Formats: sequence, C-alpha cells, structure tokens
Amino acid sequence: MKSLAVPVLAPLVLALLLGGVPHICPVLADVGSQHQTFTVSPDASEIRMTLNTTHEVVNGTFHIQSGSIEFDSSTSAMSGSVVVLAASGKTGNDSRDKKMNKDVLKVDQYANVSFAPKAYTGKIAPSGDSTIQVSGIFTLLGNPHDLTIPMQIHIDGSKATVKAKFVVPYVQWGLKNPSFLIWKAENDVAIDLNLSGQLSN
Repeated sequence: MKSLAVPVLAPLVLALLLGGVPHICPVLADVGSQHQTFTVSPDASEIRMTLNTTHEVVNGTFHIQSGSIEFDSSTSAMSGSVVVLAASGKTGNDSRDKKMNKDVLKVDQYANVSFAPKAYTGKIAPSGDSTIQVSGIFTLLGNPHDLTIPMQIHIDGSKATVKAKFVVPYVQWGLKNPSFLIWKAENDVAIDLNLSGQLSN
C-alpha cells in the first residue's frame, strides 16, 4: 500500500516541536537568577509520531540532531533550539518513508525541523517534577509557526528529562496530506516527545 505518514517532528515536531518538536523543551531549576543551560542527549531522546488513517494507525520515529536551551530562572525568557533531522523519519514502511521524505517533508530542500523556545509560564522545582507551558517558534518547510507546548519536567541533580505531547496541524501549515485513493489520512499528526539531557550553569 503506497501511503505515507507525516512528521511531526518529530519531531518537532518538534515538535515538534515539538518541536517543538526538537530537543524542544526548556528545563528550569528555581535557583534565583542563575543562568542555566539544558543540553539534550540525542541518543537518549526520541520523538514519536502518530497519524490516524482510515485503514491503519501509522506510528513513526524521528532522530533529534541537536538541542540546547538557555534560560535564567528569574525571568520567563528562553533561547536556543531543538533540531530534528527531517530525513530520519521511520514508519516501518520503506516505500512510505521515501514518499514522505520527497513529497511531504521535501528533505532535499529542508533538511531540518526545529523548535526555538522563546518564553515559558509556570515554575520549575529545583528537583522532582514540574509542569510548564513553553511558547516558541516551530519551523517546518522553512516556515515559522507559533506554538505553545505543555511540558512535564523531572530534575535529579544535573540530570533532566522532559516529556511533551502535542498536535501539529501539518496540512494547515502547508504540508501535503498523504491520502491516496481510498487510504485517507487525518490533517493533524500527534507528537510524543521524550528528551533526556544535562543541566549546567
């Protein structure tokens, strides 16, 4: 069946994201006005996508290429980015993946999908679990889109993990719907982002 799934991006996503999705998320320790950096470990992180269709649920993964988020816990501002390799998408069907890369993601022209956080709301505990809302720019096919992503953060010393689930309206954002004959795909793709990394001053 010649069908094809769309990213997120995720990863982002990235979006995916996330990234937001993109190491798409900021991790903030509540430590006064201390400047900190969250550096994502690509090999310990993943972006998963889910696309519902009339015949099946298409699941896939994307590889996070890099990610670094800078923040100061005394402000709501953030900077940095999480970058996902667009051509890394795998859905378990080589023919579908090739079509996704060529017709939907256009990886020859747009190698990356990224999320650049700009601000957050909420508080981050210096250790344990916290939830924040991260607002930023999700770039897909070279076009920027405003996106706010809820993120769950866990901090344990210098280690941090971030989890986020969000939806990318890929058709609304200019990507091609991969529907083919009687195989129909939805216009939105769900992104599940899991990031692991290190906090440093």
